[in-house]
Amino acid sequence: MTISGKFSFLSGIAAVALVVAPACVQAAPVQASAQADGAFRPLANGVTFARGELMMQVTALTQDIVRVRIARDGKFAEDASWAVPADARAQSVRVSPLADGFATKTMRVHIDPATGALTVTDLQGKVITADKADPVTLDGSSFTLRKAMPQSEHYFGMGDKTGQLDRRGYSYVDWNTDAFGFSSSADPIYKSIPFFIGVGGAGGSYGIFLDNTWRTWFDFGHRDADTLAFGGPDGPIDYYIINGPSTAEVVRRYTDLTGKAPLTPKWGLGYQQSRYSYMSADEVRGIAERLRKEQIPTDVIWLDIDFQDRNRPFTVNKQTFPDLKGLASDMDDDGIKLVAITDLHIAKVDDGSYRPYQTNDRWVRNADGSTYVAPVWPGDSVFPDFTTKQARAWWGGLYKEFLNDGIAGFWNDMNEPAIFDTPTKTMPLDNIHRIESDDFATRDASHAEIHNVYGMENTRATFEGLKKLRPDMRPFVMTRASYAGGQRYSVTWTGDNSSTWDHLKLAVHQLINLGLSGFSYSAADAGGFAGGPSADLLTRWFEIGAFMPVFRDHSAKGTPRAEPWVDGEKHLAIRKRFVDERYRLMPYLYGLAEQNARTGDPIMRPVFYDYPAAINSPCDQSMVFTMGADLLIAPPPNPESPRSYDVCLPAGGWYDYWTGKPAAGVAGPESRAKLAAGDVQGDQQGVSRVEETPRLDYLPVFVRAGTILPRQPVVQSTAEVPDGPLSLDVYPGDDCHGTLYADDGVTVDYRKGQYFRQMVRCTRAADGGLTIAFDDPQGSYSPWWKTIAVTVHGWDGGSGVTRAGRTVQANADADAHTLTFSIPAAQARGEIRIAAR
Repeated sequence: MTISGKFSFLSGIAAVALVVAPACVQAAPVQASAQADGAFRPLANGVTFARGELMMQVTALTQDIVRVRIARDGKFAEDASWAVPADARAQSVRVSPLADGFATKTMRVHIDPATGALTVTDLQGKVITADKADPVTLDGSSFTLRKAMPQSEHYFGMGDKTGQLDRRGYSYVDWNTDAFGFSSSADPIYKSIPFFIGVGGAGGSYGIFLDNTWRTWFDFGHRDADTLAFGGPDGPIDYYIINGPSTAEVVRRYTDLTGKAPLTPKWGLGYQQSRYSYMSADEVRGIAERLRKEQIPTDVIWLDIDFQDRNRPFTVNKQTFPDLKGLASDMDDDGIKLVAITDLHIAKVDDGSYRPYQTNDRWVRNADGSTYVAPVWPGDSVFPDFTTKQARAWWGGLYKEFLNDGIAGFWNDMNEPAIFDTPTKTMPLDNIHRIESDDFATRDASHAEIHNVYGMENTRATFEGLKKLRPDMRPFVMTRASYAGGQRYSVTWTGDNSSTWDHLKLAVHQLINLGLSGFSYSAADAGGFAGGPSADLLTRWFEIGAFMPVFRDHSAKGTPRAEPWVDGEKHLAIRKRFVDERYRLMPYLYGLAEQNARTGDPIMRPVFYDYPAAINSPCDQSMVFTMGADLLIAPPPNPESPRSYDVCLPAGGWYDYWTGKPAAGVAGPESRAKLAAGDVQGDQQGVSRVEETPRLDYLPVFVRAGTILPRQPVVQSTAEVPDGPLSLDVYPGDDCHGTLYADDGVTVDYRKGQYFRQMVRCTRAADGGLTIAFDDPQGSYSPWWKTIAVTVHGWDGGSGVTRAGRTVQANADADAHTLTFSIPAAQARGEIRIAAR
């Protein structure tokens, strides 16, 4: 392959299948056969290609995922990964050899024998991704890879990076960084997820994941408008190409590779109240009392560092929190869980009084081998060596007392790792970590290599400890820093954001891209952490936050209070109404969470995830997103502006969520939408424009025609059983369906079949009638509802409803264009027929 830069050539011979440590680590290579320069060697699952000193091995893990490894000096890096478990890397499918590569059942892989440039196409020859003619540059241990960047392609993912939703035209560095008060264009910040999705090219969507933990970088046409470049200063040249052709298929396959997020406890989806810090048990009780007095549904109150003794993790300030167990019990009786912070720095206390420091001997070391000590919140601190099994097991065991006290979840903050009094905000790069874990060879590694996975391994230790201590319960762990695959262990949030309109818009972009990057459970501090929001900003943030995956109101010490009631009755009423709506939607939201655990589909999505033509929308979609496939949320593109704006609704028809009446493209009552003009390719045919004028008390939300949406009566927490029927709102249209899902919400018994899942479908008859069909339910769990109340929207027919030949009493409302009826849950089987007249 064509290469440039500094390197030492071998004599046209490269070794195959060498398994060694990364380039910076000396290790003896295993015996390998030789391969002539410029030659292909077919493998059962791929091909190797040698050119000069470099060797490329491309193998098919599945029909739609190929792995590309490039060996320097004929030596492949160690085949081990923090992100991709061994069983995923061991996948293999037999391929069909080609003269210049191979084919799977969905893709063709070609390697240019003159340059080594890799091109992947679909079976019709449409390019999925292609290297530039000069694909690889080496300079010492650093490397650069270059790929062509088609003019039509957009780029998403990369976790919670700032800037625009679309990554095209920007460049980024992966280096987990404590970035308090970051700007909307700051980089790097808290997480490193070296995965992106290309959308809109000739071959549809595809993904590339560079599995390298060093300080990697990505350039999406920033320096060279037609070049997509990425690389790193060291470490393995090891990346995966993931075929779609849809964005949804890319995300599902990426999470097949790096792991699905486990199903959260249901209370993790409820409203959550926090501040840095609630300073005493009395203050926590007062907050809880006010939340219940104002009837603001709430599931969680968070405890930040001031609940601890002198900021020392795994301690409690007995003066301000004299009875943590009693507090947790009282909160639990009121349906509120406590989540407590446990930062990863351990106070260096030499007098024997601090058990966490006394019970571990696996600490990160200085370059000379001595224990690394640095200042953080408790003062001088040491740092567990989470890349060893022993340190992770020790850390996980520290949660026993908190669990016994009734703390329900845990918050791992400061885990970039953040260090005080240093311009880099983190450890020296030559610090030493010990790797004794997974399928890695046991060895020492520099902090330069481990930095970006350190926070993830911290959350892994927490998650695995909670599983061991409470094996029947679902862990809830929140992290600030992580790496690809970290969704297996924790939810996340976007860190110390600011109370600005710009950051509200940024939060939408960050959470969408986190969902595309595997982190389906994500949050941004509602109202902004730093600064203090205006009344209007906090209200608008509550409205949008009610439709985000994790909904936490959090604010910094020394800032104005940001609880829902702080700005008076007018704002409180609006905020409460949107929190109420989140709880009404809990059956739908929880069903999306369970779907995510099975498929990897994010809860919060860009519109093009389920409606691919929306990638070329004629409207400004910078704030528009969907909750699942069926609800489209359309805040103003400039949320502080009173200017009216257009929402482009994808083809197929939509209803207004708040009125239940057609908004666009639905047969029946006239909607308020206009057909959008098609672009030059005609991609927008059928798209409808709806004009919206911003109002503080209103957020446009639309429902896909063809949705069967489950909702419930408002409760004060997910621990409360709803009082009343399960509501099924039927919005007739094509592909009409919905899913009912329930389990106990907190244990892992759903994995043993103790769940309830039922598909519901609807079809229109030629005469205008409607059939609603309930599939037989799956699972052995009995859900809470005893009655199902059905509302058919957009209905102008009669009220004749029958089930199993018997009449069901129903009511048709001509003004509301609805038909309503109820059935016992036990009778929700088979078909219900609704006559046209």
